[in-house]
Amino acid sequence: MPQPQDRWNAVDHYLTDRLAPADDALTAALAASDAAGLPAINVAPNQGKLLQLIALTQGARTILEIGTLGGYSTIWLARALPADGRLVSLEYDPAHAEVARTNLARAGLDRVAEVRTGAALDSLPVLAAEGAGPFDLVFVDADKPNNPRYLEWALKLTRPGSVIIVDNVVRAGAVADPDSTDPAVLATRSMFELIAADPRLSATAVQTVGTKGYDGFALIRVTA
Repeated sequence: MPQPQDRWNAVDHYLTDRLAPADDALTAALAASDAAGLPAINVAPNQGKLLQLIALTQGARTILEIGTLGGYSTIWLARALPADGRLVSLEYDPAHAEVARTNLARAGLDRVAEVRTGAALDSLPVLAAEGAGPFDLVFVDADKPNNPRYLEWALKLTRPGSVIIVDNVVRAGAVADPDSTDPAVLATRSMFELIAADPRLSATAVQTVGTKGYDGFALIRVTA
């Protein structure tokens, strides 16, 4: 009898082959990331396509990404932008950032997508001081213990009507465990409490299964 993960993988491959097929730039981005020893924690292709569709539906002209890795999700998002659009992605690790810049240049997106290196909580105040934004869409996929602070900064850098997406919020179901001591789980629960208490936000969260296992994402709209 097939194991759940095997079934999840098969469905993901089926859907991806038909709805989010790879192209040279995406394939090269994954290969370059693997060759550089980056962890294989990028979004799945169908999840990348979802990010792109949300950005397109939003009519996003400006996007902020917190957590670049090798730039795979960055490519999906940047492809949703118009020619005069702008994406800023924040990456802590200089080696990861360099891989991402190369991948974006290969994809022909280096004119609209910029990767900044350093701790995001240091880079975000700089963006604010520069008058960057408001961003139409923010994608948060970085170190999970800082998610509450990333949400606070996302609110400072967005406007009513902006969308914020936070990845990896289900934590294989651990988010519902009130006894968890995992810092990532505790921070995620804290973030959800902030969302629930803030009248400026309307949100939901969706559980996902697939090649990346059992997790989920939060979808948040800034309403005021």
